[in-house]
Amino acid sequence: MTDGPLLERYLRLTREALERVQPAAPARSYLRGASDDFLAMARAYLSDAEHFSRTGEPDRALAAASYAHGWLDAGVRLGLLDGGNDDQRFTLYR
Repeated sequence: MTDGPLLERYLRLTREALERVQPAAPARSYLRGASDDFLAMARAYLSDAEHFSRTGEPDRALAAASYAHGWLDAGVRLGLLDGGNDDQRFTLYR
């Protein structure tokens, strides 16, 4: 079973990451749809994580938070999302 401090750390990290990212693609570009999809997936998984945390399912909450952050991290690394050069929350290419 996941311990509380680990789960809270991942939830906080993912919330902070979601607050920092912005779509990197121009509004009318094809890639903007992809960046919006990445953000939508991250928000959905974070919502699931918070739900599982409230309902006493910490392992499922941690898994969902990890998926949420993975969508954000991948979006930043691919250049679909702008993480503001934050190499503490995202894996940057260079």
